[in-house]
Parts: sequence; structure tokens; C-alpha cells
Amino acid sequence: MNKAHHPLPWPARLVRRLALAAALACAGAARADLYVVVHAGNPQRAMAQKEVVDLFMGRSRTFAQGDFALPFDLPRDSAVRERFYQALTGQSLAQVNSYWSRLMFTGQTMPPQALPGESAVADLVRRNPSAIGYLSTEPTDKGLRVVLVLKEPH
Repeated sequence: MNKAHHPLPWPARLVRRLALAAALACAGAARADLYVVVHAGNPQRAMAQKEVVDLFMGRSRTFAQGDFALPFDLPRDSAVRERFYQALTGQSLAQVNSYWSRLMFTGQTMPPQALPGESAVADLVRRNPSAIGYLSTEPTDKGLRVVLVLKEPH
């Protein structure tokens, strides 16, 4: 039996392969989809990205069919919130926060109410037909409907 010569002993090769697999797994997780959700009874079946931008950036207060929309956000320090606004608007969280600071200073509008976490967002959207929020994992709850999937930039 002729064994091929490897410059590294097998434990080092195994460690290298595991490190590569872990790096690839982390890279995949960093580019996960984000799911914009509404109450399952909401007549809104799907939304364009621009419609969601308008709701979360305070430019609109209604869904396309005219029903009142109540957007809910995650906490200011949430990594998912940062990913959401980057994927939704193409802006950094600092830019989004600056935008809201200007609007609040002029008294034009208020930002979406922040909830403590994704489970709170899912729970509130499930209970309120006017609510809209976002999650980092695709919901399996029949009380929620995904109206837009945001793909994160590579």
C-alpha cells in the first residue's frame, strides 16, 4: 500500500479542514435572509421593497390597500436590526439613526417602536393585524405571513 506524502501530519490537516468548515459556516450565516412579516389575516399578500422602506422609514403609514400599518423594530443595538436596514435601504445603521434624528427633531414623525427581541416582534405581529415586523429566521407560525424576503448583499 503506497501512502501519499502530505506536508502536514493528519491531526493538523483535520484541524485545518475543521477551521475552513467553521469559516464557511460563519460566512453563510452572515448572509442569511431576513423575513418581513405581517399578521396572517392581513390582506397584504406580498410587498415590494420600496413599500417596506416607506413604512420603516416613516414615509408611509398605510399598507397598499389603505389599511393602517404599524411597523415594529428591534433594539438599537441589535445585529439583526443593523442587517435589516442595510439590506432594506442600503444604508448603515448610523445613517438610519441620523435620518430618524432629523425627522424627530423637526417633529415630522417617530421611528418604529422597538421591541426587546424577535420573539416579541413575532408575538405582537401575530396578535395585531396592523403590525409589520422582521425576523432573521423564516417563521413557521401559521399566525404570520412573510410578505418580503430580503437577501443580504454578498
